Amino acid sequence: MEEKVHTRLPDDLPLDSSLDVNIKNILTMTDKSSDVIIKNGKVCGCNIAVLTCEGMAGTSTLAELIYSKLNHVGNTENTPPDMLMSRLFEVYLVAAEQLDIKNIGDLILKLQSGFAIILVDGCRRGIAIGVQGYKSRGIDEPSAELNVRGSREGFVEVIRTNMAMIRRRVKSPTLVFDLYPIGKRSNTDICICYISDKVSPKLLEDVRKRLKNVDLDMILESGYIQPFLEGKGGWFFSECGTCERPDTFAAKLYEGRVGILVDGTPFGLIVPHLFIESFQTLDDYTQKPFYAFFIRLVRLAAYFITLFLPGAYVAIASFNPEMLPSALILNLAAAEQTAPYSLLIECLFIHFMYEILREAGIRLPRPIGHAIGVVGGLVIGDITVSAGLVGAPMVLIVALSGLCSFVVPTMYEKIVILRFIYILAGGLFGLYGLLIAAGAVAVKMCSLNTYGVPYMAPISPFSPKASRDMFVRSGWRRLAKSSVTIQGLNGSDIAEG
Repeated sequence: MEEKVHTRLPDDLPLDSSLDVNIKNILTMTDKSSDVIIKNGKVCGCNIAVLTCEGMAGTSTLAELIYSKLNHVGNTENTPPDMLMSRLFEVYLVAAEQLDIKNIGDLILKLQSGFAIILVDGCRRGIAIGVQGYKSRGIDEPSAELNVRGSREGFVEVIRTNMAMIRRRVKSPTLVFDLYPIGKRSNTDICICYISDKVSPKLLEDVRKRLKNVDLDMILESGYIQPFLEGKGGWFFSECGTCERPDTFAAKLYEGRVGILVDGTPFGLIVPHLFIESFQTLDDYTQKPFYAFFIRLVRLAAYFITLFLPGAYVAIASFNPEMLPSALILNLAAAEQTAPYSLLIECLFIHFMYEILREAGIRLPRPIGHAIGVVGGLVIGDITVSAGLVGAPMVLIVALSGLCSFVVPTMYEKIVILRFIYILAGGLFGLYGLLIAAGAVAVKMCSLNTYGVPYMAPISPFSPKASRDMFVRSGWRRLAKSSVTIQGLNGSDIAEG
C-alpha cells in the first residue's frame, strides 16, 4: 500500500484563478481525505466546483439552497468568471451565511465546519455558504443541574444551538456574541458572551487576553481552556464556574459576568466565579424566600458536615473522648475493640474504598453501574464490619459524609481532597490540628482575587446590598428595585460597565 505524504501549504496562500490548481491544492492540504466531496459542473459557460465535507453539510439544505438554484441558472449565456461570481453572490444564491473566501486556509476551515464552497474557473475567490447539517443530540434536560420549576432545557454540544437558547431568553441588542476558532489543529469554535452595558470593559479585555494565550493544538471540551481562565488559586479553588443551563447562564451575564461557550460540550464557562454561588440554584428564585433561605442553610450545613465530620470524629474519639456522651463512648469502645487499626487508618481506608466504589459506578456501563451501589452498600460494608476491619460507627460517618457531599455537587472535587486533609490533621494533632488546617484554608480562600473580585465576596468583604441574595434571599419586589453587578461588590477593583 502506497504511503501518503502530507504536504502542508501556507494557510494564507491565495486562491488561484485556475480551478484545477485550487482543487489540487485542496486535495494536497487534506491529503485526499475521503470525506471531501467535489462536484464539478458548468454554469453560464464557466466550469464550477461545489465542495462539501461528508456528514457536516445537510443534504436536503444543500440540494435546495445550491444544486437546485444552479441547475435553474443553466447555461443560457456565456458569462465572464468574475461576473458569474458576483451574480452568485448577489442574485443566484442567497443564504443566511454567505462568506467571501480568498485563501486556502479559510477555505479548508469553512469546508470542515460544514460550509459548502463554490469555486469558479478563472476567478480568484470563492463562496462559502452555511449549510451545516451534522447530526447532534437534541435539546434535553441537563443531567448535572436539575430543578423542580423552570425550564427543562440544557445546553447541547452544538455551539450555535446554545447561542440561540441564550438569545431566546435575552432579546436585547446589548447581548453580544463574539464567535471565533481557537486551537491550532482542532480549530474549535468558542463564543464569548456578555451584556455590553453590564460587563466591565476591564474584565472583558482580561478574558480576551487570556483566551489569546491558549496555546493548544486540540480543544475538545471547555475544561481544556478553563485553566487558562483561572488565576494562581485556580489549581484548587474554582475561579471559573461551569453552567449547563441557558437560563442560569443568562442570569450570570446580567450580573456583569462573561460567559464562554465551547463547541462540542454542553458545559459553558462563567467568569468570575464566587464561593457563595455554589450554594445557589435556580429553584431558589422560583420558590418562596423563606423556603429558599431554609434550603440554602441545609446546603451550607451539608457542606460543613461532609468536610469536618470525619476529621472531627477521629480527633475527638482519639484525643478528647470526654467530649462525647458516656453511652456513646461505651458503644464506640465496644465497636472498636476488635478493630486491628487505629481510627485514623480506619477512616482513611473506608473513605478510600468509598471513592473507588463511586468511580466504579460512574465508569461502568449503566446497567452494571446500578449494581455497584448494592455491592458496595450491602456486601462490602457489612463484611468489613463483620470481619472487624472497621467499626460500625465509622461506616455511619462515611455514609453521612458521602451523602452530604452530593448536596453541593459543584464543589465535590475540593470536598474530597479537603476531607482527607482534615482527617489527617484531626487524627495526628487532634482538634487543634483540625482547626489550624481549616483556618489556613479559610485564610487562603479570603486572600483569593479572581479578575479583580474577591473570591469570598460578598461575605468577605461584606456587601450590604448584595446580602439580599446571599444566605437570605429577598423577595422579587425588593430585588427588582436595583441590580447588583460583580464590579459593584465591595473589594472589587474593576470599573463599572
